[in-house]
Amino acid sequence: MPAIGREAASVWVWGAAAVALAVLLPLAALAAIAAEGSGDLWPHLLAHVLPSALTQTFLLLVGVGTLSCLIALPCAWLVARCDFPGRGLFEWALLMPLAVPGYIVAYSYLDVLHPLGPVQEALRALLGIASPRDFRLPDVRSLGGCVFVLSCVLYPYVYLSARASFLVQSAAALEVARTLGASPARAFLKVGLPLARPAVVAGLTLVLLETLGDIGASEFLGLRTLTVSIYTTWVNRSNLPGAAQIALVMLALVLALILAERAARAARRFVASGTARPAPPARLSGLAGAAAAGLCAVPVVLGFAVPVLHLGVAAARRVAEAGLSATLPGEAATTAVIAFAATLLTLGAGLVVALAYRLAPSRLSGAIARLAGLGYAVPGTVLAIGLLSPLAGFDNAVDAAMRQTFGLSTGLLISGSGAALVLALAIRFLAIPVGGIEAGFAKLSPHLDMAARSLGSSRGATVARIHLPLLRPALLTAALLVFVDAMKELPATLLLRPLGLETLATHVYAEAARGTYEDGALAALVIVMVGLGPVILLARLSAAAARAAGSARSAPARSPGS
Repeated sequence: MPAIGREAASVWVWGAAAVALAVLLPLAALAAIAAEGSGDLWPHLLAHVLPSALTQTFLLLVGVGTLSCLIALPCAWLVARCDFPGRGLFEWALLMPLAVPGYIVAYSYLDVLHPLGPVQEALRALLGIASPRDFRLPDVRSLGGCVFVLSCVLYPYVYLSARASFLVQSAAALEVARTLGASPARAFLKVGLPLARPAVVAGLTLVLLETLGDIGASEFLGLRTLTVSIYTTWVNRSNLPGAAQIALVMLALVLALILAERAARAARRFVASGTARPAPPARLSGLAGAAAAGLCAVPVVLGFAVPVLHLGVAAARRVAEAGLSATLPGEAATTAVIAFAATLLTLGAGLVVALAYRLAPSRLSGAIARLAGLGYAVPGTVLAIGLLSPLAGFDNAVDAAMRQTFGLSTGLLISGSGAALVLALAIRFLAIPVGGIEAGFAKLSPHLDMAARSLGSSRGATVARIHLPLLRPALLTAALLVFVDAMKELPATLLLRPLGLETLATHVYAEAARGTYEDGALAALVIVMVGLGPVILLARLSAAAARAAGSARSAPARSPGS
Protein backbone atom coordinates (compact mmCIF):
# COMPACT_ATOMS: atom_id res chain seq x y z
CA MET A 1 0.00 0.00 0.00
CA PRO A 2 1.26 3.56 -0.66
CA ALA A 3 2.36 5.72 2.26
CA ILE A 4 -1.19 6.85 2.99
CA GLY A 5 -2.33 5.12 6.17
CA ARG A 6 -4.49 2.07 6.25
CA GLU A 7 -7.33 3.87 8.06
CA ALA A 8 -7.48 6.63 5.44
CA ALA A 9 -7.36 4.11 2.61
CA SER A 10 -10.12 2.04 4.20
CA VAL A 11 -12.45 5.06 4.00
CA TRP A 12 -12.09 5.00 0.22
CA VAL A 13 -12.62 1.23 0.16
CA TRP A 14 -15.84 1.61 2.17
CA GLY A 15 -16.95 4.36 -0.20
CA ALA A 16 -16.23 2.15 -3.21
CA ALA A 17 -18.13 -0.70 -1.56
CA ALA A 18 -21.14 1.60 -1.16
CA VAL A 19 -20.96 2.44 -4.87
CA ALA A 20 -20.79 -1.26 -5.79
CA LEU A 21 -23.75 -1.93 -3.50
CA ALA A 22 -25.75 0.75 -5.29
CA VAL A 23 -25.02 -1.08 -8.56
CA LEU A 24 -26.01 -4.50 -7.19
CA LEU A 25 -29.11 -3.31 -5.32
CA PRO A 26 -31.33 -2.97 -8.44
CA LEU A 27 -30.44 -6.50 -9.50
CA ALA A 28 -31.40 -7.90 -6.10
CA ALA A 29 -34.61 -5.85 -6.13
CA LEU A 30 -35.40 -7.19 -9.59
CA ALA A 31 -35.37 -10.74 -8.25
CA ALA A 32 -37.57 -9.70 -5.32
CA ILE A 33 -40.13 -8.04 -7.61
CA ALA A 34 -40.20 -11.09 -9.88
CA ALA A 35 -40.73 -13.34 -6.83
CA GLU A 36 -43.97 -11.51 -6.02
CA GLY A 37 -45.54 -13.29 -8.96
CA SER A 38 -47.57 -11.86 -11.79
CA GLY A 39 -50.80 -13.72 -11.07
CA ASP A 40 -52.54 -15.16 -14.11
CA LEU A 41 -50.27 -13.25 -16.47
CA TRP A 42 -47.21 -15.50 -16.10
CA PRO A 43 -48.80 -18.57 -17.80
CA HIS A 44 -49.75 -16.27 -20.68
CA LEU A 45 -46.23 -14.86 -20.85
CA LEU A 46 -44.71 -18.31 -20.68
CA ALA A 47 -46.98 -19.72 -23.39
CA HIS A 48 -47.31 -16.83 -25.82
CA VAL A 49 -44.81 -14.02 -25.12
CA LEU A 50 -41.52 -15.59 -24.05
CA PRO A 51 -41.18 -18.20 -26.85
CA SER A 52 -41.66 -15.58 -29.55
CA ALA A 53 -39.51 -12.99 -27.74
CA LEU A 54 -36.68 -15.47 -27.16
CA THR A 55 -36.80 -16.66 -30.76
CA GLN A 56 -36.75 -13.17 -32.23
CA THR A 57 -34.05 -12.05 -29.79
CA PHE A 58 -31.89 -15.07 -30.63
CA LEU A 59 -32.29 -14.59 -34.38
CA LEU A 60 -31.54 -10.88 -34.01
CA LEU A 61 -28.37 -11.58 -32.01
CA VAL A 62 -27.15 -14.15 -34.53
CA GLY A 63 -27.94 -11.89 -37.48
CA VAL A 64 -26.40 -8.72 -36.06
CA GLY A 65 -23.34 -10.55 -34.76
CA THR A 66 -22.71 -12.26 -38.09
CA LEU A 67 -23.29 -9.21 -40.27
CA SER A 68 -21.25 -6.95 -38.00
CA CYS A 69 -18.27 -9.29 -38.32
CA LEU A 70 -18.71 -9.56 -42.08
CA ILE A 71 -18.63 -5.76 -42.30
CA ALA A 72 -15.93 -5.03 -39.73
CA LEU A 73 -13.28 -7.70 -40.26
CA PRO A 74 -12.43 -7.05 -43.96
CA CYS A 75 -12.37 -3.29 -43.33
CA ALA A 76 -10.16 -3.70 -40.25
CA TRP A 77 -7.74 -5.92 -42.19
CA LEU A 78 -7.54 -3.53 -45.12
CA VAL A 79 -6.95 -0.48 -42.93
CA ALA A 80 -4.38 -2.26 -40.74
CA ARG A 81 -2.50 -4.26 -43.38
CA CYS A 82 -2.88 -2.45 -46.70
CA ASP A 83 -2.10 0.94 -48.17
CA PHE A 84 -4.75 2.20 -50.58
CA PRO A 85 -6.27 5.54 -51.60
CA GLY A 86 -8.20 7.05 -48.69
CA ARG A 87 -6.80 4.70 -46.06
CA GLY A 88 -6.08 7.55 -43.62
CA LEU A 89 -9.63 8.82 -44.00
CA PHE A 90 -11.30 5.45 -43.56
CA GLU A 91 -9.16 4.67 -40.50
CA TRP A 92 -11.32 7.05 -38.47
CA ALA A 93 -14.39 7.41 -40.72
CA LEU A 94 -15.29 3.76 -40.12
CA LEU A 95 -16.00 4.76 -36.50
CA MET A 96 -18.50 7.48 -37.46
CA PRO A 97 -21.64 5.27 -37.25
CA LEU A 98 -21.08 5.08 -33.49
CA ALA A 99 -22.31 8.68 -33.33
CA VAL A 100 -25.77 7.67 -34.60
CA PRO A 101 -28.01 5.75 -32.14
CA GLY A 102 -29.68 2.68 -33.58
CA TYR A 103 -33.19 4.02 -33.08
CA ILE A 104 -32.31 7.12 -35.15
CA VAL A 105 -30.93 5.00 -37.99
CA ALA A 106 -34.11 2.89 -37.91
CA TYR A 107 -36.19 6.06 -37.91
CA SER A 108 -34.26 7.34 -40.96
CA TYR A 109 -34.40 4.15 -43.00
CA LEU A 110 -38.13 3.78 -42.38
CA ASP A 111 -38.54 7.02 -44.30
CA VAL A 112 -35.74 6.50 -46.84
CA LEU A 113 -36.88 2.99 -47.82
CA HIS A 114 -40.62 3.68 -47.63
CA PRO A 115 -42.51 2.63 -50.82
CA LEU A 116 -43.06 6.33 -51.48
CA GLY A 117 -39.58 7.29 -50.26
CA PRO A 118 -36.66 8.55 -52.36
CA VAL A 119 -34.93 5.19 -52.96
CA GLN A 120 -37.94 3.27 -54.27
CA GLU A 121 -39.22 6.24 -56.27
CA ALA A 122 -35.80 6.58 -57.94
CA LEU A 123 -35.71 2.85 -58.75
CA ARG A 124 -39.20 2.93 -60.26
CA ALA A 125 -38.28 5.98 -62.34
CA LEU A 126 -35.16 4.20 -63.55
CA LEU A 127 -37.13 1.08 -64.48
CA GLY A 128 -40.03 3.03 -66.02
CA ILE A 129 -42.58 1.79 -63.48
CA ALA A 130 -45.28 4.23 -62.40
CA SER A 131 -47.17 2.52 -59.57
CA PRO A 132 -45.73 1.34 -56.22
CA ARG A 133 -48.00 -1.70 -56.56
CA ASP A 134 -45.97 -2.93 -59.50
CA PHE A 135 -42.58 -2.70 -57.79
CA ARG A 136 -41.47 -2.40 -54.19
CA LEU A 137 -38.48 -3.50 -52.15
CA PRO A 138 -38.84 -5.86 -49.18
CA ASP A 139 -40.32 -4.13 -46.16
CA VAL A 140 -37.69 -2.73 -43.80
CA ARG A 141 -40.08 -3.48 -40.92
CA SER A 142 -38.78 -7.00 -40.51
CA LEU A 143 -36.14 -9.09 -38.81
CA GLY A 144 -33.83 -8.60 -41.78
CA GLY A 145 -34.35 -4.85 -41.69
CA CYS A 146 -33.52 -4.69 -37.99
CA VAL A 147 -30.39 -6.81 -38.50
CA PHE A 148 -29.29 -4.45 -41.27
CA VAL A 149 -29.92 -1.29 -39.24
CA LEU A 150 -28.23 -2.43 -36.02
CA SER A 151 -25.27 -3.93 -37.88
CA CYS A 152 -24.69 -0.63 -39.67
CA VAL A 153 -24.25 1.22 -36.36
CA LEU A 154 -22.68 -1.46 -34.13
CA TYR A 155 -19.97 -2.96 -36.38
CA PRO A 156 -17.40 -0.33 -35.19
CA TYR A 157 -17.04 -2.22 -31.89
CA VAL A 158 -15.68 -5.23 -33.79
CA TYR A 159 -13.73 -3.03 -36.22
CA LEU A 160 -11.95 -1.16 -33.43
CA SER A 161 -10.80 -4.24 -31.51
CA ALA A 162 -9.93 -6.24 -34.64
CA ARG A 163 -7.91 -3.40 -36.20
CA ALA A 164 -5.91 -2.98 -32.98
CA SER A 165 -5.11 -6.69 -33.01
CA PHE A 166 -4.18 -6.76 -36.72
CA LEU A 167 -1.82 -3.81 -36.25
CA VAL A 168 0.34 -5.56 -33.66
CA GLN A 169 0.49 -9.00 -35.28
CA SER A 170 3.96 -10.16 -36.18
CA ALA A 171 4.93 -10.14 -39.84
CA ALA A 172 6.78 -13.45 -39.40
CA ALA A 173 3.65 -15.58 -39.09
CA LEU A 174 2.08 -14.07 -42.20
CA GLU A 175 5.31 -14.34 -44.20
CA VAL A 176 5.65 -18.01 -43.31
CA ALA A 177 2.09 -18.60 -44.54
CA ARG A 178 2.87 -16.82 -47.81
CA THR A 179 6.08 -18.80 -48.36
CA LEU A 180 4.04 -21.99 -47.94
CA GLY A 181 1.86 -20.94 -50.87
CA ALA A 182 -1.07 -19.30 -49.06
CA SER A 183 -2.81 -16.47 -50.92
CA PRO A 184 -3.36 -13.14 -49.10
CA ALA A 185 -6.99 -14.10 -48.45
CA ARG A 186 -6.02 -17.54 -47.12
CA ALA A 187 -3.29 -16.02 -44.92
CA PHE A 188 -5.92 -13.70 -43.46
CA LEU A 189 -8.40 -16.53 -42.80
CA LYS A 190 -5.90 -19.10 -41.51
CA VAL A 191 -3.38 -16.91 -39.65
CA GLY A 192 -4.45 -13.29 -39.18
CA LEU A 193 -8.04 -13.95 -38.10
CA PRO A 194 -7.26 -16.77 -35.60
CA LEU A 195 -4.59 -14.59 -33.98
CA ALA A 196 -7.13 -11.77 -33.62
CA ARG A 197 -9.94 -14.01 -32.34
CA PRO A 198 -9.78 -12.91 -28.67
CA ALA A 199 -10.05 -9.25 -29.68
CA VAL A 200 -12.85 -10.02 -32.14
CA VAL A 201 -14.79 -11.90 -29.45
CA ALA A 202 -14.45 -8.93 -27.08
CA GLY A 203 -15.83 -6.52 -29.70
CA LEU A 204 -18.56 -8.94 -30.72
CA THR A 205 -19.72 -9.25 -27.11
CA LEU A 206 -20.23 -5.47 -26.97
CA VAL A 207 -22.25 -5.67 -30.19
CA LEU A 208 -24.48 -8.40 -28.76
CA LEU A 209 -25.01 -6.58 -25.46
CA GLU A 210 -25.99 -3.39 -27.29
CA THR A 211 -28.33 -5.38 -29.52
CA LEU A 212 -29.90 -7.09 -26.55
CA GLY A 213 -30.58 -3.75 -24.84
CA ASP A 214 -32.03 -2.02 -27.90
CA ILE A 215 -35.67 -0.99 -27.74
CA GLY A 216 -36.13 1.82 -30.28
CA ALA A 217 -34.94 0.13 -33.47
CA SER A 218 -36.55 -3.20 -32.59
CA GLU A 219 -39.95 -1.69 -31.83
CA PHE A 220 -39.90 0.67 -34.84
CA LEU A 221 -39.11 -2.24 -37.16
CA GLY A 222 -41.82 -4.56 -35.83
CA LEU A 223 -39.84 -6.96 -33.63
CA ARG A 224 -41.00 -8.15 -30.23
CA THR A 225 -37.71 -8.89 -28.52
CA LEU A 226 -37.20 -9.43 -24.79
CA THR A 227 -36.55 -5.72 -24.27
CA VAL A 228 -39.70 -4.70 -26.12
CA SER A 229 -41.69 -7.34 -24.21
CA ILE A 230 -40.47 -5.93 -20.89
CA TYR A 231 -41.58 -2.45 -21.91
CA THR A 232 -45.01 -3.49 -23.17
CA THR A 233 -45.68 -5.74 -20.15
CA TRP A 234 -44.89 -2.89 -17.76
CA VAL A 235 -46.44 0.05 -19.63
CA ASN A 236 -49.32 -1.51 -21.59
CA ARG A 237 -50.31 -4.30 -19.20
CA SER A 238 -49.37 -2.38 -16.00
CA ASN A 239 -47.83 -5.55 -14.59
CA LEU A 240 -44.48 -4.83 -12.99
CA PRO A 241 -43.82 -8.37 -11.61
CA GLY A 242 -44.43 -9.82 -15.08
CA ALA A 243 -41.98 -7.34 -16.58
CA ALA A 244 -39.47 -8.24 -13.86
CA GLN A 245 -39.82 -11.93 -14.65
CA ILE A 246 -39.04 -11.29 -18.32
CA ALA A 247 -36.17 -9.03 -17.22
CA LEU A 248 -34.69 -11.92 -15.20
CA VAL A 249 -34.71 -14.06 -18.33
CA MET A 250 -32.95 -11.25 -20.16
CA LEU A 251 -30.41 -10.82 -17.36
CA ALA A 252 -29.64 -14.54 -17.53
CA LEU A 253 -28.95 -14.12 -21.24
CA VAL A 254 -26.63 -11.18 -20.49
CA LEU A 255 -24.67 -13.24 -17.97
CA ALA A 256 -24.45 -16.11 -20.46
CA LEU A 257 -22.97 -13.76 -23.06
CA ILE A 258 -20.39 -12.43 -20.61
CA LEU A 259 -19.36 -15.92 -19.46
CA ALA A 260 -19.17 -17.13 -23.06
CA GLU A 261 -16.96 -14.17 -23.97
CA ARG A 262 -14.56 -14.86 -21.10
CA ALA A 263 -14.44 -18.57 -21.90
CA ALA A 264 -13.77 -17.87 -25.59
CA ARG A 265 -10.94 -15.47 -24.81
CA ALA A 266 -9.41 -17.77 -22.19
CA ALA A 267 -9.37 -20.64 -24.67
CA ARG A 268 -7.61 -18.58 -27.36
CA ARG A 269 -4.43 -17.05 -26.01
CA PHE A 270 -1.42 -16.61 -28.20
CA VAL A 271 2.10 -15.62 -27.19
CA ALA A 272 4.63 -14.40 -29.73
CA SER A 273 8.18 -15.44 -28.94
CA GLY A 274 11.18 -13.42 -30.00
CA THR A 275 11.03 -9.99 -31.56
CA ALA A 276 7.66 -9.25 -33.08
CA ARG A 277 8.19 -7.19 -36.21
CA PRO A 278 5.04 -5.54 -37.58
CA ALA A 279 4.39 -6.16 -41.26
CA PRO A 280 4.63 -3.17 -43.60
CA PRO A 281 1.31 -2.39 -45.31
CA ALA A 282 0.82 -3.98 -48.72
CA ARG A 283 0.43 -1.36 -51.45
CA LEU A 284 -2.87 -1.61 -53.34
CA SER A 285 -3.22 0.50 -56.45
CA GLY A 286 -5.40 0.62 -59.52
CA LEU A 287 -8.45 -1.60 -59.45
CA ALA A 288 -7.44 -3.32 -56.21
CA GLY A 289 -7.01 0.02 -54.42
CA ALA A 290 -10.34 1.30 -55.72
CA ALA A 291 -12.06 -1.91 -54.60
CA ALA A 292 -10.55 -1.59 -51.13
CA ALA A 293 -11.66 2.04 -50.84
CA GLY A 294 -15.14 1.15 -52.11
CA LEU A 295 -15.47 -1.71 -49.62
CA CYS A 296 -14.55 0.57 -46.70
CA ALA A 297 -16.85 3.34 -47.96
CA VAL A 298 -20.00 1.19 -47.99
CA PRO A 299 -20.49 0.88 -44.19
CA VAL A 300 -19.65 4.57 -43.68
CA VAL A 301 -22.27 5.58 -46.24
CA LEU A 302 -24.95 3.20 -44.95
CA GLY A 303 -24.32 3.70 -41.23
CA PHE A 304 -23.60 7.44 -41.17
CA ALA A 305 -23.92 9.39 -44.41
CA VAL A 306 -27.41 8.23 -45.45
CA PRO A 307 -29.09 8.76 -42.04
CA VAL A 308 -27.38 12.12 -41.42
CA LEU A 309 -28.14 13.40 -44.93
CA HIS A 310 -31.77 12.34 -44.57
CA LEU A 311 -32.05 13.99 -41.16
CA GLY A 312 -30.50 17.18 -42.48
CA VAL A 313 -32.89 17.40 -45.44
CA ALA A 314 -35.95 16.54 -43.31
CA ALA A 315 -34.97 19.01 -40.59
CA ALA A 316 -34.37 21.83 -43.11
CA ARG A 317 -37.72 21.13 -44.78
CA ARG A 318 -39.54 21.06 -41.44
CA VAL A 319 -37.97 24.33 -40.24
CA ALA A 320 -38.72 26.01 -43.59
CA GLU A 321 -42.39 24.95 -43.47
CA ALA A 322 -43.29 25.37 -39.80
CA GLY A 323 -40.34 27.04 -38.15
CA LEU A 324 -38.46 25.78 -35.12
CA SER A 325 -40.53 23.68 -32.73
CA ALA A 326 -41.49 25.67 -29.64
CA THR A 327 -40.76 22.69 -27.36
CA LEU A 328 -37.38 21.72 -28.83
CA PRO A 329 -35.21 24.26 -26.93
CA GLY A 330 -36.78 23.19 -23.64
CA GLU A 331 -36.26 19.51 -24.45
CA ALA A 332 -32.65 20.17 -25.40
CA ALA A 333 -32.10 22.04 -22.13
CA THR A 334 -33.73 19.22 -20.13
CA THR A 335 -31.54 16.67 -21.91
CA ALA A 336 -28.41 18.69 -21.17
CA VAL A 337 -29.29 19.16 -17.48
CA ILE A 338 -30.02 15.44 -16.95
CA ALA A 339 -26.91 14.37 -18.84
CA PHE A 340 -24.75 16.90 -16.96
CA ALA A 341 -26.07 15.78 -13.56
CA ALA A 342 -25.55 12.12 -14.49
CA THR A 343 -22.02 12.93 -15.65
CA LEU A 344 -21.11 14.62 -12.35
CA LEU A 345 -22.53 11.75 -10.28
CA THR A 346 -20.87 9.12 -12.46
CA LEU A 347 -17.47 10.83 -12.37
CA GLY A 348 -17.64 11.25 -8.59
CA ALA A 349 -18.55 7.60 -8.01
CA GLY A 350 -15.96 6.42 -10.54
CA LEU A 351 -13.26 8.49 -8.87
CA VAL A 352 -14.09 6.96 -5.47
CA VAL A 353 -13.87 3.43 -6.88
CA ALA A 354 -10.62 4.10 -8.75
CA LEU A 355 -9.02 5.85 -5.76
CA ALA A 356 -9.91 2.92 -3.51
CA TYR A 357 -8.00 0.57 -5.80
CA ARG A 358 -5.12 3.05 -6.06
CA LEU A 359 -4.76 3.66 -2.34
CA ALA A 360 -5.54 0.13 -1.16
CA PRO A 361 -4.74 -2.32 -3.98
CA SER A 362 -6.07 -5.75 -3.05
CA ARG A 363 -8.34 -8.49 -4.29
CA LEU A 364 -11.20 -6.84 -2.42
CA SER A 365 -10.80 -3.41 -4.01
CA GLY A 366 -10.26 -5.05 -7.42
CA ALA A 367 -13.47 -7.07 -7.02
CA ILE A 368 -15.32 -3.92 -5.96
CA ALA A 369 -14.12 -2.13 -9.10
CA ARG A 370 -15.36 -5.00 -11.30
CA LEU A 371 -18.74 -5.07 -9.56
CA ALA A 372 -19.08 -1.29 -9.91
CA GLY A 373 -18.70 -1.65 -13.66
CA LEU A 374 -21.35 -4.34 -13.94
CA GLY A 375 -24.08 -1.82 -14.74
CA TYR A 376 -22.74 -1.29 -18.25
CA ALA A 377 -23.69 -4.86 -19.12
CA VAL A 378 -27.23 -4.48 -17.75
CA PRO A 379 -29.79 -3.22 -20.31
CA GLY A 380 -31.55 0.01 -19.43
CA THR A 381 -34.97 -1.64 -19.18
CA VAL A 382 -33.71 -4.19 -16.64
CA LEU A 383 -31.98 -1.50 -14.60
CA ALA A 384 -35.07 0.71 -14.58
CA ILE A 385 -37.30 -2.04 -13.20
CA GLY A 386 -34.75 -2.98 -10.55
CA LEU A 387 -34.48 0.61 -9.30
CA LEU A 388 -38.20 1.09 -8.68
CA SER A 389 -38.48 -0.92 -5.47
CA PRO A 390 -35.36 0.44 -3.66
CA LEU A 391 -36.24 4.04 -4.54
CA ALA A 392 -39.86 3.62 -3.45
CA GLY A 393 -38.68 2.03 -0.20
CA PHE A 394 -36.34 4.95 0.46
CA ASP A 395 -39.05 7.52 -0.26
CA ASN A 396 -41.56 5.74 1.99
CA ALA A 397 -39.03 5.49 4.83
CA VAL A 398 -38.20 9.21 4.63
CA ASP A 399 -41.89 10.10 4.44
CA ALA A 400 -42.73 7.95 7.47
CA ALA A 401 -39.86 9.46 9.47
CA MET A 402 -40.89 13.02 8.60
CA ARG A 403 -44.55 12.31 9.45
CA GLN A 404 -43.60 10.85 12.83
CA THR A 405 -41.10 13.59 13.70
CA PHE A 406 -42.52 16.75 12.18
CA GLY A 407 -45.99 15.77 11.03
CA LEU A 408 -45.06 16.58 7.43
CA SER A 409 -45.35 14.41 4.34
CA THR A 410 -42.45 14.54 1.90
CA GLY A 411 -44.15 12.40 -0.74
CA LEU A 412 -41.96 10.86 -3.44
CA LEU A 413 -38.57 12.54 -3.33
CA ILE A 414 -36.73 10.38 -5.86
CA SER A 415 -39.24 7.98 -7.44
CA GLY A 416 -40.96 9.57 -10.39
CA SER A 417 -38.47 12.44 -10.50
CA GLY A 418 -35.48 13.35 -12.59
CA ALA A 419 -33.25 12.14 -9.74
CA ALA A 420 -34.28 8.52 -10.40
CA LEU A 421 -33.28 8.88 -14.04
CA VAL A 422 -29.95 10.50 -13.12
CA LEU A 423 -29.20 7.64 -10.72
CA ALA A 424 -30.05 5.02 -13.34
CA LEU A 425 -27.79 6.70 -15.90
CA ALA A 426 -24.95 6.92 -13.38
CA ILE A 427 -25.19 3.19 -12.60
CA ARG A 428 -25.53 2.34 -16.29
CA PHE A 429 -22.37 4.19 -17.36
CA LEU A 430 -20.19 3.91 -14.24
CA ALA A 431 -17.81 1.51 -16.01
CA ILE A 432 -16.63 4.32 -18.33
CA PRO A 433 -15.00 6.58 -15.69
CA VAL A 434 -13.82 3.63 -13.60
CA GLY A 435 -11.90 2.18 -16.56
CA GLY A 436 -10.68 5.56 -17.78
CA ILE A 437 -9.45 6.76 -14.37
CA GLU A 438 -7.77 3.41 -13.63
CA ALA A 439 -5.96 3.70 -16.97
CA GLY A 440 -4.89 7.23 -16.00
CA PHE A 441 -3.65 6.03 -12.60
CA ALA A 442 -1.62 3.30 -14.31
CA LYS A 443 0.57 6.05 -15.80
CA LEU A 444 1.22 7.68 -12.40
CA SER A 445 4.03 6.21 -10.33
CA PRO A 446 3.17 5.30 -6.71
CA HIS A 447 6.31 7.20 -5.75
CA LEU A 448 4.36 10.43 -6.30
CA ASP A 449 2.08 9.49 -3.42
CA MET A 450 5.02 8.57 -1.22
CA ALA A 451 6.85 11.81 -1.97
CA ALA A 452 3.75 13.85 -1.17
CA ARG A 453 3.27 12.08 2.15
CA SER A 454 6.94 12.48 3.08
CA LEU A 455 6.53 16.23 2.55
CA GLY A 456 3.61 16.32 4.95
CA SER A 457 0.73 16.36 2.47
CA SER A 458 -2.55 15.01 3.79
CA ARG A 459 -4.67 12.44 2.01
CA GLY A 460 -7.09 15.06 0.68
CA ALA A 461 -4.31 17.39 -0.38
CA THR A 462 -2.56 14.58 -2.24
CA VAL A 463 -5.70 13.78 -4.18
CA ALA A 464 -6.53 17.44 -4.86
CA ARG A 465 -3.05 18.72 -5.70
CA ILE A 466 -1.45 15.71 -7.41
CA HIS A 467 -3.97 13.11 -8.55
CA LEU A 468 -6.74 15.30 -9.93
CA PRO A 469 -4.51 17.65 -12.01
CA LEU A 470 -2.62 14.71 -13.51
CA LEU A 471 -5.85 12.83 -14.16
CA ARG A 472 -7.50 15.79 -15.92
CA PRO A 473 -7.24 14.27 -19.46
CA ALA A 474 -8.74 10.96 -18.29
CA LEU A 475 -11.50 12.75 -16.39
CA LEU A 476 -12.40 14.99 -19.32
CA THR A 477 -12.49 12.05 -21.72
CA ALA A 478 -14.71 10.02 -19.38
CA ALA A 479 -16.97 13.04 -18.82
CA LEU A 480 -17.47 13.52 -22.56
CA LEU A 481 -18.27 9.86 -23.15
CA VAL A 482 -20.71 9.66 -20.23
CA PHE A 483 -22.45 12.91 -21.20
CA VAL A 484 -23.14 11.77 -24.76
CA ASP A 485 -24.15 8.24 -23.74
CA ALA A 486 -26.55 9.68 -21.14
CA MET A 487 -28.00 12.04 -23.72
CA LYS A 488 -28.66 9.18 -26.18
CA GLU A 489 -29.98 6.62 -23.67
CA LEU A 490 -33.55 5.67 -24.56
CA PRO A 491 -34.80 2.59 -22.61
CA ALA A 492 -34.07 3.85 -19.08
CA THR A 493 -35.29 7.34 -19.99
CA LEU A 494 -38.59 6.01 -21.33
CA LEU A 495 -39.30 4.03 -18.18
CA LEU A 496 -38.03 6.35 -15.43
CA ARG A 497 -38.71 9.88 -16.67
CA PRO A 498 -41.28 11.91 -14.72
CA LEU A 499 -44.66 12.54 -16.30
CA GLY A 500 -44.48 15.40 -18.77
CA LEU A 501 -40.70 15.37 -19.04
CA GLU A 502 -39.37 15.05 -22.58
CA THR A 503 -35.76 14.68 -23.71
CA LEU A 504 -34.41 14.72 -27.24
CA ALA A 505 -34.36 10.90 -27.28
CA THR A 506 -37.96 10.53 -26.10
CA HIS A 507 -39.01 13.28 -28.54
CA VAL A 508 -37.57 11.28 -31.46
CA TYR A 509 -39.17 8.10 -30.13
CA ALA A 510 -42.60 9.72 -29.77
CA GLU A 511 -42.55 11.25 -33.26
CA ALA A 512 -41.46 7.97 -34.84
CA ALA A 513 -44.12 6.07 -32.91
CA ARG A 514 -46.75 8.46 -34.30
CA GLY A 515 -45.33 8.15 -37.81
CA THR A 516 -44.49 11.86 -38.02
CA TYR A 517 -40.82 11.24 -38.80
CA GLU A 518 -40.05 14.70 -40.14
CA ASP A 519 -41.12 16.35 -36.86
CA GLY A 520 -38.39 14.49 -34.97
CA ALA A 521 -35.63 15.02 -37.54
CA LEU A 522 -34.12 18.12 -35.94
CA ALA A 523 -33.98 16.53 -32.48
CA ALA A 524 -32.36 13.44 -33.98
CA LEU A 525 -29.84 15.59 -35.85
CA VAL A 526 -28.87 17.38 -32.63
CA ILE A 527 -28.23 14.02 -30.93
CA VAL A 528 -26.03 12.90 -33.83
CA MET A 529 -24.03 16.13 -33.96
CA VAL A 530 -23.30 16.03 -30.24
CA GLY A 531 -22.41 12.34 -30.53
CA LEU A 532 -19.69 13.16 -33.05
CA GLY A 533 -17.50 14.59 -30.28
CA PRO A 534 -16.61 11.35 -28.48
CA VAL A 535 -16.34 9.46 -31.78
CA ILE A 536 -13.69 11.90 -33.03
CA LEU A 537 -11.96 11.67 -29.67
CA LEU A 538 -12.09 7.86 -29.81
CA ALA A 539 -10.63 7.90 -33.32
CA ARG A 540 -7.74 10.12 -32.23
CA LEU A 541 -7.02 8.00 -29.15
CA SER A 542 -7.11 4.75 -31.11
CA ALA A 543 -4.81 6.19 -33.80
CA ALA A 544 -2.35 7.39 -31.15
CA ALA A 545 -2.43 3.97 -29.45
CA ALA A 546 -1.84 2.24 -32.78
CA ARG A 547 1.17 4.46 -33.53
CA ALA A 548 2.58 3.84 -30.06
CA ALA A 549 2.10 0.08 -30.40
CA GLY A 550 3.76 0.06 -33.81
CA SER A 551 6.73 2.06 -32.53
CA ALA A 552 7.15 -0.20 -29.53
CA ARG A 553 7.06 -3.39 -31.59
CA SER A 554 9.38 -2.10 -34.29
CA ALA A 555 12.02 -0.87 -31.82
CA PRO A 556 15.24 -2.95 -31.89
CA ALA A 557 15.56 -5.51 -29.15
CA ARG A 558 18.10 -4.73 -26.43
CA SER A 559 20.34 -7.36 -24.99
CA PRO A 560 20.52 -7.77 -21.19
CA GLY A 561 24.00 -6.26 -21.09
CA SER A 562 23.26 -3.25 -23.28
